[in-house]
Amino acid sequence: TGYFARRFASHVLKVYAVDIDEKLLRRAAEGAPSNLRTVVATPDDPKLPEASVDLIFFCNVLHHIENRSSYYQKLARALKPGGRIVNIDFYRRPLPVGPPIDMKLTEDEVVAEFKAAGFTLTKTHSFLPYQYFQVFRRR
Repeated sequence: TGYFARRFASHVLKVYAVDIDEKLLRRAAEGAPSNLRTVVATPDDPKLPEASVDLIFFCNVLHHIENRSSYYQKLARALKPGGRIVNIDFYRRPLPVGPPIDMKLTEDEVVAEFKAAGFTLTKTHSFLPYQYFQVFRRR
């Protein structure tokens, strides 16, 4: 829906809202600041320009991506030197919100996948009651 993209756009020079659903991207662009750009991605490619972003932000998304290992390599190419990836996702346990437990990824699974793709976990936060918050950088 562009919830985070619109908020980020009021604080930075450029935001790419990336999704595979054009309808959702149109909704995200409605009333958004002019520095928000929409990108129609494919399930296996975010379609971000090379070395174009300082931060990639995921919130409750990674469990929807099928071939994450390959996807992470494409994210790495889109990052500028020193860029980061932030991932917020639901804990893999019964919760009153979020997807079914069998769809959820554990924190350790995500860390292992990013590590295999050449990233290092640099920071975590634990202030969210239902989600973990991770920050990764390329090694």
